[in-house]
Amino acid sequence: MTASIVGITEQLLATTRDVYADDESVLEIIDQLEERLHEPLRLALAGMVKAGKSTLLNAMLGERIAPTDTGECTRVVTWYRYSPTPTITLHPRTGAPRRMPIRRDRGLLVLDLGDLSAEEVEWIDVGWPLQALKSVILIDTPGIASLSADTSTRAFRFLTPDDAPSAADAVVYLLRHLHGSDVKFLEAFRDNAAGAAQTVCAVSVLSRADEVGSGRIDSLLSARRVAHRYQRDPELASLTLGVIPVTGLLAEGARTLRESEYIAFRELSALDRDERERLLVSADRFLRETDATGLSVIVRRDLLARFGIFGVRMATAIIRGGASSSSELSEELVQQSGLLEIQDFVAGQFQPRAATLKARGIVLQLERLTRDFPRAGTEAIRAGIEHFTLAAHTLRELSLLADARSKGLPLADEDAAEAERIIGAEGTDAPTRLGLSPQADAAAVHAAAREGVARWRRMSSSPLADRAVLDVCRVVIRTLEQIASEASEVGPGRSLRATASDDVDTAGRPPHGAGQDAAQQRQDDEPGLRRDHRLKLRAVGAQSHPLG
Repeated sequence: MTASIVGITEQLLATTRDVYADDESVLEIIDQLEERLHEPLRLALAGMVKAGKSTLLNAMLGERIAPTDTGECTRVVTWYRYSPTPTITLHPRTGAPRRMPIRRDRGLLVLDLGDLSAEEVEWIDVGWPLQALKSVILIDTPGIASLSADTSTRAFRFLTPDDAPSAADAVVYLLRHLHGSDVKFLEAFRDNAAGAAQTVCAVSVLSRADEVGSGRIDSLLSARRVAHRYQRDPELASLTLGVIPVTGLLAEGARTLRESEYIAFRELSALDRDERERLLVSADRFLRETDATGLSVIVRRDLLARFGIFGVRMATAIIRGGASSSSELSEELVQQSGLLEIQDFVAGQFQPRAATLKARGIVLQLERLTRDFPRAGTEAIRAGIEHFTLAAHTLRELSLLADARSKGLPLADEDAAEAERIIGAEGTDAPTRLGLSPQADAAAVHAAAREGVARWRRMSSSPLADRAVLDVCRVVIRTLEQIASEASEVGPGRSLRATASDDVDTAGRPPHGAGQDAAQQRQDDEPGLRRDHRLKLRAVGAQSHPLG
């Protein structure tokens, strides 16, 4: 089995610690980088103003805690991480962090900035005891292309800083219509996050997908056609790994459905067909005074705010179709919202590659550290960085996937489709990569992988194969060899659902520190440290840690 990416990165950090053993500021940065390596994947939600970021975040959490209004707090970068007990900490741009009171209004957190404006707040850290946050840190960002230039600047400064790698490992980017600002941001994130590798680690969400079809029951079908068209757009295809339509409001409502709401939907579904259709013809009609239903205008207004007219129509249709409990209705609404597709994408594409995505940002920061503060011994650090680059096959897979989606692979259609599947376009577990049954045992996986290696080697040895074809073949062969190696270690008769990525900790230990609150950043008060040296170090470490 190839050496663990985590192990390689740990060794690289240890080497850096030895080289800079006398510099407390660098050691502090290394502490932060080590914490980042062992914490969950950082997944940021980004997009233009009113794209529905906070609403989708609540849906992914399964609880309405992120504020969704247009208050000051939505103009601040907010982290949501696992904590055994709820905590909220405000980090001002200047001064010490402040613990904030925990207050909720109709379920949503009230993030009161107190005497500070959004411009004076660097970020807010929310720790919450939710199972969903044990495997991922979700980051809500201010709107891109906001009428407030400062709001847009904060989003760009956090996700695509000029002088450091992005603090996010991957991005879910919400768009309503493909706009020049969307492309500009995704280009900046790709270039910032990937460095020279041009790795793509973003997925696009066609948010508020129900609006594409004007709230009709078949709105998601229309939205899927639009998403497919966007996905084939050459400009967008080179920047994102896919476009998924999601109705965020419906997803949030479905994940947090109340029994009283189910009862209200059941009453609507029991109405005479003509009366029901007249009532649901539009949002305005739904809120008018009427004798057709016993539901008050207030109840109907709340349903509309929570689910939208599309969600109300969908819920009544599902109940008429046989849903006989709130749990059945919730499950079906979640399916109809598109939420499962984005969750499956994150679980299938980003999570299996989490170690490499995290390590990539760490290595880029170490590169900058050695460039800005050269000293004896940094040659060993650069050698470790080169070792990482050679070992991080996942980055080459993602780069090749980006090429495949934007300009196609220089292969026959059938071979191109196979290459994309092998490098993880449809999923990163070994059977999926090889086109086998999910229940395929290790022996079958090993045999298919070795057969694939032989076939792709023959293709690469053809005198007609040019440089572009050879580059594709090398990546595919490396993936197949890793699958074969992992299958041989599992042994015959056992199923193999492991990935062929390099994100396997060979020690088999769980991520250290995952789900714990980040340590508070220590104040740099060493008297002998020159001010310019200190500022440059802060710039190097600024994105290594949320407290940076």
